[in-house]
Formats: sequence, C-alpha cells, structure tokens
Amino acid sequence: MVAGGVTKFAKAHPAMDFRLMVKRAYDAALAEVPELTTDRIDGSRVSYFSDHFSRQLKAASMVQDYLGLNPKGSVRIEWGGATGGECFQAAFEAVASGRMDVCLAAGYETMSRVATWKGNEFIALASDTNFDFPLGGFYTGYYALMVQRHIYEYIRLRKFAHIKDERQAQRMAIAEGTRVMALVSVKNHVNALHNPYAQYPKQLSVQDALNSEMISYPLTREQICTMSDGAAVAILCDEERAKEFTDRPVEVIGVGTGTDTMRLSDRPFGKVPLMPREKASDYTHLPYPGIHSFRAGRSAGLEAYRMAGIEDPNEELDFIELHDAYSSSEIQTYEDLGLCKYGEGYEFTERGDPFLTQVKYPFPTPKAGAIPVNPSGGLIACGHPVGATGLMQAVFAHWQLQGTIAEHFHDPTLQIADAKLGAIHSHAGTGSAVTVSILKRGF
Repeated sequence: MVAGGVTKFAKAHPAMDFRLMVKRAYDAALAEVPELTTDRIDGSRVSYFSDHFSRQLKAASMVQDYLGLNPKGSVRIEWGGATGGECFQAAFEAVASGRMDVCLAAGYETMSRVATWKGNEFIALASDTNFDFPLGGFYTGYYALMVQRHIYEYIRLRKFAHIKDERQAQRMAIAEGTRVMALVSVKNHVNALHNPYAQYPKQLSVQDALNSEMISYPLTREQICTMSDGAAVAILCDEERAKEFTDRPVEVIGVGTGTDTMRLSDRPFGKVPLMPREKASDYTHLPYPGIHSFRAGRSAGLEAYRMAGIEDPNEELDFIELHDAYSSSEIQTYEDLGLCKYGEGYEFTERGDPFLTQVKYPFPTPKAGAIPVNPSGGLIACGHPVGATGLMQAVFAHWQLQGTIAEHFHDPTLQIADAKLGAIHSHAGTGSAVTVSILKRGF
C-alpha cells in the first residue's frame, strides 16, 4: 500500500453524491504520491454494501467513470459489513497474482439517503431473510442476544454460579458485563477526540454510556456504531512500483478470510481452533462456536497470522483497527483474534490492555498500551459507511505505520510510537464473514 485517502464520515454529505465522495478520497490519496497518476493505475476494485441506499444499480461503474479509469478493468465487491475489508484484499490479490501492477481499492456508502428505520431494514437483509429477519428484524437485536450468551458463559457461570436464582444471577452478570462494555465505548469515543475524520468524537463517562437510550437490552445507544456517509480508498502496487512512488510504503504480509452459517441456529458445536500458545484443555467445556463467539473471525485471524508468520498476536502486533459495530463485539473479537483466551475478554478490557497510554480516559487503565485496539476511535466513534469502513481502517493503519498520524490528524496524540506491525479486521452479518489483513512498515 502506497497511499490512502478518506473523507470525514458524517450523518449526511448533502452536497456530495457517492461519486464525488470517492473522488475526494481518491484525490487525497494521489496527493500523497505525486509520481502516481491515474494513467499508472491498471484497474480498480470498488466496494459498496447496498444498491438500496443510492437507488442505483451498477454504481461501481459510475465511480470508475467519474475517476477517469475507463476502459480499465473493475470489479464491484459486496460482502455485508466486511465489504471494505474484502475490497482491500481483492486489490491485494489483483497485484499479488501479477494481474495488475497498481490497483485502486475504493469504497463508499450513502446511508443518510433513507430514514434510520429503513436503513436498519436494508442492513438486516444481510441476515437470513427466510428465518432471522422475520423473527428479529434488526442487527442490534441479534447482537444483544449474542452478548447475553457471552456474558452467561463467561461471567454468570464463572462468577455467580453460587447464586441459585437464575434470573438474579444473570442480571448481576449482565450488570458487570455491560459496565466493561461501556469501557470500550468510552475508549473509542475519547480516542476519536483526536481524529478529525471521526463522526462522533465525544468525552463521556462509563455512566453516560450506560445511561444512554436502551436500544436492545443490554446494548445502549453509546455502545453501537451509527449509519454514515463516507468514502475511503487505498492504492496498492507491486514492490517495484512502490519504490518508485514513495519512500514510506506499507507491506501487506498476511490476509485471511473466514465464514460461518448465515443462521445462528445452524452453527454447529465443535473444537476451538487453537492459537499457537493455547491448549485444547483450555476449552474442554466450551460449546464452540455457539452464538457467543465468531468462528469466522478466528478462522480469518489464523489464516492471516500463518501467512504473516505471527505466533503471538498479543505480543507481535502493535495495534489493531477492529470492526466494533457494538462494544460487545469488540470484546468478543479480542478472544477470536487471540489477544486473550476465550472467556478473558472482560478482564483484558478492565486491565486496560486495548487502551492507549497517551490518552486521558475518565478511569484508571493500569496496563494501557499492551495492544491498542481502535486507536482511531473505531466504528463506534468514526461511523460505519459500510463499503468504506474496512478501507478506512486500512488508511488509518497505513498512516500509523508510516508514522504520519500527526501530519494527517493535525494532532500527534493517537500516533503509536515506532509502530511496525498492525492488523485490520472487517466483520459481516452475525459473524458470517470476516476478513483480517496484516500490514507491516515497509522498506
């Protein structure tokens, strides 16, 4: 990756249609590498989640045209919430295969064009419309169900097993779990105070997060990402071209994808695929994947780690930009990606491992900086224009590894000192598709 650009994510960009949003991000990327001009780009991969938002089929062709890339080849990418992450990998594969020397990955979404309830309906069409959708309707309901089970498995059964009243025990467990989930929400919002591209940066407390409007028990408004308008692009090329275009490239050294059944009820119980430092005996009694964990996430992580030669992601990665559509799914994904063992995500959070040492949070973080997660603010604070989100992560990771956060954010706070290795993670559906890509500071 030699360059990236991103628009500010916002509730609405009324003066810009999707083509202009992508063009703004594209122009910002090209400004980083003056030697790279449109005529040097061999083709594109364009991602957007839904035709419904813009009421325009084949919109990727309109992006291709607007950027002046015709008649070069282009492919539209769609994979639910992981659309942007898959677009990034598709561009990587176009270059790695030798098909292209330089490939543009561009993504966008214009979600404000419809009412929130209608947007939620469109998004929920990425669940099983014959089963999940008629029974539940919106994704917040699905994720509320999943985190309740996660809390049951890892807090209720461990800490409150002595309480015989099942409802009382689960209420106590949920109270503890949601308090920790609120730490994640506060972390991401406060990080985003230093990110000018973020949609909802704000200073808030744990109590603010817990007291915000209940959307689907136990998930409150401040623990959920928002629909957004926005665009992001990444430009990838082979090593020879990278040396020509920039002296600060970022190498893609690992990619992985994982899948699972669309219907939660179809997910079989089986053995946990182990990280190198884990033992089968760690998970003897765990019904895996159940509905509390994302098997697709672990599968994607393991594939990317193997390709990148990573044995201990918690020790070897300097940061992760992770798909936190919900504060709960961020904690679940800590476990899926092997940052801690299954069942230890709440303790991992409370210790402060995913927090930045240089950011002032409204609570103590005794182990802050062990492995910062979502230093940008993540989806919860930056927003989630689906087709752009995974590419936004790539851009922010690119800047972290270049050491240019201060240059792009006009604020050095979020720069991780001497970052050499980072990961980006995109997640779709109720965990039916996940991508993980590993990026390394180049040359």
